[in-house]
Amino acid sequence: MPKEVFGADYPFLRDPQLMTADELVAIARAFVTLGVTKLRLTGGEPLLRTDLVEIVSRLKQEAGAEEVALTTNGWLLSRHAAGLRDAGLDRLNVSVDSLDAATAGRMNGRGLDSRRVLAAIDEAVALGLPVKVNMAVQRGINDHEIEDMTAYFRARRITLRFIEFMDVGTTNGWKVDEVLPAREIVERVHRRWPIEPITPAYRGEVAARYRFIDGSGEIGIIASITEPFCRDCHRARLSADGKMHTCLFSALGWDVLGKWRGGCSHEELVGYIAGIWGRRVDRYSDERAERDPSATTSAKPEMSYLGG
Repeated sequence: MPKEVFGADYPFLRDPQLMTADELVAIARAFVTLGVTKLRLTGGEPLLRTDLVEIVSRLKQEAGAEEVALTTNGWLLSRHAAGLRDAGLDRLNVSVDSLDAATAGRMNGRGLDSRRVLAAIDEAVALGLPVKVNMAVQRGINDHEIEDMTAYFRARRITLRFIEFMDVGTTNGWKVDEVLPAREIVERVHRRWPIEPITPAYRGEVAARYRFIDGSGEIGIIASITEPFCRDCHRARLSADGKMHTCLFSALGWDVLGKWRGGCSHEELVGYIAGIWGRRVDRYSDERAERDPSATTSAKPEMSYLGG
């Protein structure tokens, strides 16, 4: 967490505000009952939860999720990779914004050295975990590394996904002129290694996919700024304190945990969640594109709270 934003006295959540593992699994089971098949654990940093391996296992075994994925900054990955594999984790996404330790430290706000994360990725791959890497691209900060990052992960047959610099929250200093459009990223990669688009793996996939024509894997592009995909979004988010958000940019969270703690049945919880989803009208990225792209609303949750 950036120390200039979250100082020593910042009131981070403590129990009993956070969902317990039992509560998280019970709420996830309601989503699965409604037809959700894929669950992703994100953050903040999910590997800070000491019960994360248990949660992964229980989401598979008790909640009935067909697929459980994890997004992490990778700092604690070496410690938990084997346990996550044994618990049944299906997919792993690791955030790596730079191969350079100084640049990576600047972007993560804590000076954390990406070389430790890169080593952990190699360990996870060796253990048999399917890994993808996410690179948030910020013009003037790390955009000069697009080709180097591509070469590094292409050599390892690891899919690299480029993410346009997003106006999530209010503390990342987002400016529209620091967004490198997806089109430019694709053009730069294509000049070095010819690529071609491929069809999405499933409806609503947020990353546009391109494969290397020589067969050396693929890349992905997440272009929520220049090419919004709100109209086909089907993702709900559940914060660590049990609030359901129907959009990454939504300040309003529905208190699902409060409903469960109030003593409702599984069937009542299912109905409550279905009612929230049925009324959703979120289309923040589309609306941004329709007005001044540099305009942004002031009330948005931080990425550290709601995840990606």
